[in-house]
Amino acid sequence: MDYYFLDEVSWEYSQALYHATAHLGREALFILRPATPYVCIGFHQDAQQEIDLDFTTQNKIPIFRREVGGGAVYLDGQQLFFQLMIRRDHQGVPENIADFYRKMLQPIIDTYRNFGVPAEYKPVNDIITGGRKISGTGAAQVDDVLILVGNFIQDFNYEMMSKCLRVPDEKFRDKVYKTMYENLTTFKRETGKIPGNADLAADVSERYEKLVGDLKPMKLDQELTDKADELLAEMDTPEWLFANDRRRPDTKQVKIAEGIFVVQKLLKTPGGLVRVTAVNREGILKDVHISGDFFFFPSEKLIQLEKSLEDVSMDTISISTAVDKFYKLNKIESPGLTPADFGQVLTS
Repeated sequence: MDYYFLDEVSWEYSQALYHATAHLGREALFILRPATPYVCIGFHQDAQQEIDLDFTTQNKIPIFRREVGGGAVYLDGQQLFFQLMIRRDHQGVPENIADFYRKMLQPIIDTYRNFGVPAEYKPVNDIITGGRKISGTGAAQVDDVLILVGNFIQDFNYEMMSKCLRVPDEKFRDKVYKTMYENLTTFKRETGKIPGNADLAADVSERYEKLVGDLKPMKLDQELTDKADELLAEMDTPEWLFANDRRRPDTKQVKIAEGIFVVQKLLKTPGGLVRVTAVNREGILKDVHISGDFFFFPSEKLIQLEKSLEDVSMDTISISTAVDKFYKLNKIESPGLTPADFGQVLTS
């Protein structure tokens, strides 16, 4: 497997390189950090629901929508990223995503421990210490390549993260800041110091080598950078960023005409927040759109799930049954999110 310790790269390449590697069907481990700050949102998220676009625009903070699920996060050079691309048929890779997380995050946990942080795994995909999150991680699949990404949080700008999020008012923003500070920690807070990037990279790459086989140190090649540039031409655009922003009602239910309502419902599940907007036409679902910070494999099937709910009766049993059928037919995995949750979110 190829190994790239790049340390500092442009913020664009901190996302584009691992996307390019997966799309090329290559296996690799990247360790790198962005040269400048940006906000990254999950593949299934709605940018206008999650991000204060006025603030990010005024402060010239770029926003990028990745092909990995999960939530919005503020990223900068105080976070060292790990990005693993491995083929699904690679020897030792677990068959299901939950086991994949558990196994492939162990080297990260062990590196944290080696540098003085007693980290542990918390399902579905969290690394915590003392009950607080210390690494944001996520997974995706591109064709037959599994992607695992995350960060060593050396230090964190809680204030900037809270300012980038869309909230109802400043009082709520203060609550977000306080809650984030209480539940997200860093190397600096836990140990009083920040490990060197090269030291962290050397430690974690040695642990991954024991897990996935030999790692061959590499420099970026033309095929990889060309593919990264090609993807950026598509992904670093408003069209890609707002591709998931199809409907944005301001209230939970808006009456359009007699018996016709636009509804928006939220449900917090162990697998993440689920937001569903749809039209309720006399008790029948129409024009369903699902977003949130959950993980869904294969990710491209989410649009098909939305279509499968067209004309389904808007009751818990009918919706849950339809989603369960879709999951089985398409071999869907969504750790911490079940078919019954979709029935609950729309009818609660």
